[in-house]
Amino acid sequence: MKKFLIIAGPCVLEDLDLTLYIADFLKRLISKFEFYYIFKASFDKANRTSFFSYRGPGLEKGLTWLYEVKTRIGIPITTDVHETWQIKPVAEVVDVIQIPAFLCRQTDLIVEASKTGKIINIKKGQFMSPWDMRYAVEKAKVFNSSEVWITERGYSFGYRNLVVDFRAIPIMKSFGVKVILDATHSVQIPSGEEGKSGGEREFVPYLIRAGVAVGVDGIFMEVHPEPEKALCDGPNSLPLSSLEGILSQIADLRKIVEKHGISN
Repeated sequence: MKKFLIIAGPCVLEDLDLTLYIADFLKRLISKFEFYYIFKASFDKANRTSFFSYRGPGLEKGLTWLYEVKTRIGIPITTDVHETWQIKPVAEVVDVIQIPAFLCRQTDLIVEASKTGKIINIKKGQFMSPWDMRYAVEKAKVFNSSEVWITERGYSFGYRNLVVDFRAIPIMKSFGVKVILDATHSVQIPSGEEGKSGGEREFVPYLIRAGVAVGVDGIFMEVHPEPEKALCDGPNSLPLSSLEGILSQIADLRKIVEKHGISN
């Protein structure tokens, strides 16, 4: 898969109609560009700040909705797993299994996911150096996973703040894997709004441009028609209305990156 990756969708599944609308909108928009598009959404957000926060429809209903997206819209799917027992049913629906950042050191989770033969996308923990992600990749490759990706999503920088060290991109690419930038979670303010996370979405385009310039293989974005009404991660999600301009910038920057051989 040599095309530039765009992984985008809502943070969490809210309802089927909204999910299908977002997926169809993104497919139509991204088809204008030479990108490879993967729809993302969680069926369960197991690491919400508060017990009372919306987590999603759950495994059974969530996978049913994701299957509807895959078959009716005709696009590949990714979602995250939090426990080993979830992996088998998830693998029956998705094309890429995502390992959450908080669980990127969980050996059993990574190994069981790799046994499915699916592509494994490991989010780099906010507490992990880029050098240490080599060992997460090694765990995934023990059982010959078809492909392993790493997604950068910022590093803890003091209380309730994240920062992206762009040196991490070439460092992790040296492991022989695709490296993706999660530009929306990287502007999150973890637990920063009285029992829920905040965010600074105005900085997302800057991170996207920087990431593309440094040579990432793809961009991960959380998007929503009305981020202010999103049930999870609204403050760091992008409105659908802003995406065409951002995708156009990515396409233009990719031409420069390829011209100068920055991307491997």
